[in-house]
Amino acid sequence: AQSSSPVLLLGETGTGKEVLAHAIHAASARAGGPFVGVNIAAVPDTLLEAEFFGVAPGAYTGADRKGRDGKFKLADGGTLFLDEIGDMPPSLQAKLLRALQEGEIEPLGSNRLVPFDARVIAATSRDLPALVREGRFREDLFYRLNVLPIRVPSLRERRSDIPALVEALTEDLAHRSNMPPPEWQPDALALLAGQAWRGNIRELRNVLEQAA
Repeated sequence: AQSSSPVLLLGETGTGKEVLAHAIHAASARAGGPFVGVNIAAVPDTLLEAEFFGVAPGAYTGADRKGRDGKFKLADGGTLFLDEIGDMPPSLQAKLLRALQEGEIEPLGSNRLVPFDARVIAATSRDLPALVREGRFREDLFYRLNVLPIRVPSLRERRSDIPALVEALTEDLAHRSNMPPPEWQPDALALLAGQAWRGNIRELRNVLEQAA
C-alpha cells in the first residue's frame, strides 16, 4: 500500500480481488483520492479506448460538445483498478503500456497529451503467463504490471477462514436486509467448510443469503 508501483492481483473469480484492491487503496497515501474501477470484460471493445482515455470535445458525430474524461483522468491523485486485465484486446494493450510508461494519455480525437497521476492495480482470473506465451497478451505490458504480484488464494485453500467469513458475511447481509443475523450451528459450519466452493467467497455469500 505504501508503494506507488503497479500491483497485479491473481486469483480465481470470486476470491475477493476487488475487495483487496480497495484495502490497498484505503491503506495508501492516496486514500483521500478517488478509487476508480473498470471491468474490462464488461465493456465492449469498441468503447474501451474512450472509457480509458476519454473523448475530446466534438471528436466524432454525436460526441459530447464538452468532451468526456476517461478513467485514467478520473483516477488522478488516486487509484485506478483494472479488473479482468487478461480480457483486454491486443489493439489497446500497446496504448495502455505507453500510458503507464509515460504517465500521460491522449483522449480520442485530441492531439494533446494529458498527464495523469494514478496508481494502477490490475486483476485477472486468467493465466497471464500462458496468454503471453500464446501471443494474446503483450509480454512488455505483463512485466510492466507484474511489479508487485499478489496471488489471492481460493477458498478451498483457506477453509479455516470459513467460520470468520460466514460471521462477517451474515452480519453484512443482516445489516442490508435490516434483519437479525442467523446463528450458525457447528454442524452447519462443518458442512460449509467441506464444500468445494468453485465460486469462492462470492458463491459462499450467495449460499448464505439463500439460507438466511
